[in-house]
Amino acid sequence: MKFIKTQIDECYIVEPETFADERGFFLESYNKKKFDEIIGEVNFVQDNHSRSLKGTLRGLHFQSKFPQGKLVRVLNGEVLDVAVDLRKDSKTFGNSVSVILSSHNKKIFWVPPGFAHGFQVLSESADFVYKCTDFYHKDDQHGIRWDDKSLKINWPIKEPILSKKDAILPLIKDIKIWKYSTWSLIMEN
Repeated sequence: MKFIKTQIDECYIVEPETFADERGFFLESYNKKKFDEIIGEVNFVQDNHSRSLKGTLRGLHFQSKFPQGKLVRVLNGEVLDVAVDLRKDSKTFGNSVSVILSSHNKKIFWVPPGFAHGFQVLSESADFVYKCTDFYHKDDQHGIRWDDKSLKINWPIKEPILSKKDAILPLIKDIKIWKYSTWSLIMEN
């Protein structure tokens, strides 16, 4: 398992070693010991799986009181996966990291707590799975606009399929400011 730093130090692309032969392949998608050595100790509490059609864009979502770290990968298809740093005191606040995840390249992406997260499906469909460090809290779901120009995200499909909720999310400049402290985002009044 190879951990590759991105332009935001806390975000990593993980390239698992794949063993393939005429029967198929085997790979280790998660190893707590290796993960804790590089990332630090993380406790995953929930796994999620979504299937989406080409052009679907989900995000950019986050939780403020119960921020989630996410270990994301694609089982079938291809997506552009994006993380945006929302930690107010971070030197990379408002910066984003993008990575192509696919069933072909088998890359895995670590999105730490304190980041907004989203993805756009580039293949006919995609099965997207992710492990979370906190549970989903319906009353704590927030987001920022996918097409916020200040984020400088180059989405390949310019007219994505969006949920009604995602279509009306605010720009980053219009959200309340968050302070990042000990894996917790606290909204200021």
